[in-house]
Amino acid sequence: MSNKKSRTGAVRKKGLGKAVGSGGQGRQALEGRGPTPRAEDREYHAAYKAKKSRERYEAAKLRHAGGAGRGPERGRGGAKKDESELVTGRNAVLEALRTRIPATALYIAARIEMDDRTREILRLATNRNVPVLEVMRPEMDRMTERDTVHQGVVLKVPPMEYAHPLEMLDEIIGRDEVPLIVALDGVTDPRNLGAIIRSTAAFGGQGVVVPQRRSAGLNSAAWKTSAGAAARIPVAMASNLTQTLKEFKKQGVFVLGLDGGGNVSLPGLELADRPLVLVIGSEGKGLSRLVTEHCDAVVSIPISSAAESLNAGIAASVALYEVAKLRAE
Repeated sequence: MSNKKSRTGAVRKKGLGKAVGSGGQGRQALEGRGPTPRAEDREYHAAYKAKKSRERYEAAKLRHAGGAGRGPERGRGGAKKDESELVTGRNAVLEALRTRIPATALYIAARIEMDDRTREILRLATNRNVPVLEVMRPEMDRMTERDTVHQGVVLKVPPMEYAHPLEMLDEIIGRDEVPLIVALDGVTDPRNLGAIIRSTAAFGGQGVVVPQRRSAGLNSAAWKTSAGAAARIPVAMASNLTQTLKEFKKQGVFVLGLDGGGNVSLPGLELADRPLVLVIGSEGKGLSRLVTEHCDAVVSIPISSAAESLNAGIAASVALYEVAKLRAE
């Protein structure tokens, strides 16, 4: 009698979790893959995309419905978005601390060369309980913009809170001062904004107005260029510059546009002693058409024919100086 176990191929192989034999395999085929997923659970199906769209819409409604249930704004990856500004440079940081601008942190570069400004910065920050953090210079370089000269000192402040243009005007009139306000039309370089703020403070101006759109904002570059003047001169934001100028005119303020093609020469300006809003246009296009139409006069600065135009910050400085000189006479 032959031994079946010794024959080749007679050894039963263990199945990998399946029923041995054709009958077991047939039963598994009959069982199938289970119930078919619902259409809205299949990622490739239009019903799934519609469901996700509804979920995003409902989440957006919760965020924007009167602020109810609205959490802190978050950036990509779910991290909380930090909208703080960085004031850089020793003069700007010192002036910001002197005027008690709210600050959340002071960063000092390791092994910084101490001078009188740095010592006063540290003293003011310590007296106000502002956290002082020592960081390496490469880390401070990464914190700031590429072309920013921080001089080893950076102050972190909350986002800028802009004033309302008409409220700013009311405060100036309430102090019994003759208004001298600078408004920007299409000036998008923050360094020009900073320079104009600095000139406004230097020549007796009381405020600066920037449009909400297509304009530079008061960021770290503007703070740096203003050399701290941004802490003393209020900056107002106008949702519509043309409408704001119309409201200023109703309050008895004369609107003067500054443009190379103006019909009034700046020297000896007869309106200098009046309440004024001086509107500065961009270097390239100058004043926009709508703004020009609402100016009481368009003033030009006489320059040499060899020069095509003046930088917006320089033009504002020249005009403010001339107004200040005429008012002092």
